[in-house]
Amino acid sequence: MPVSAQQAAPQPSVQPPPSIRPTPGQLELSKLIWSTVAAVDHANRSGNYSVLRDISAQGFQINNTPAQLGQIFTGLRNLQVDLSNALLVPPTYTVAPRLVQEDVFRVQGVFQMRPISIGFDLYYQWEQGRWKLVGIDLQPLQMTTEAPSR
Repeated sequence: MPVSAQQAAPQPSVQPPPSIRPTPGQLELSKLIWSTVAAVDHANRSGNYSVLRDISAQGFQINNTPAQLGQIFTGLRNLQVDLSNALLVPPTYTVAPRLVQEDVFRVQGVFQMRPISIGFDLYYQWEQGRWKLVGIDLQPLQMTTEAPSR
C-alpha cells in the first residue's frame, strides 16, 4: 500500500502549560489597550455595546449584557469624552503590566491628554489562543495645569 494512503494514528490535542502562554509584548499590549478603548468609543457613540461584549472573554459575556454595559458606561458617555483621541498617544503605565492569575493579565495606566486624560484598569484573560477583555475600568482624569506646591 502506498504511504500516502495510510492513515496516521490521531495525535492527542495538547494545550501548552500556562507557563508558556505568550505574555503580550509592548506592541501587542498597546494594541490590546487601543482596541479596547476604540470598542468602548464606538459603543458610546452608537449606543450599541454588543460588539464590545462579543469580543470579550466568555466570563465577561456571561456577567454583562449589552444593556448592562450601556448602564456602566453612562457616566463616561454623558461626559462626551472623545476616547478616539487615546488612539493617538501611547499608554503610560502607572503599574507594571503583570499576570494576576495564571491566565489573567492586568494593565493599569493613563492616556495623557489635555484637558482630560483617560485612566484605565484592564484585565485580559487567555482564552481560545488569545488575550480577551475580562474586566474594564475607564475613568476621565482632569489634568492639572499648575505644578504641585512643595
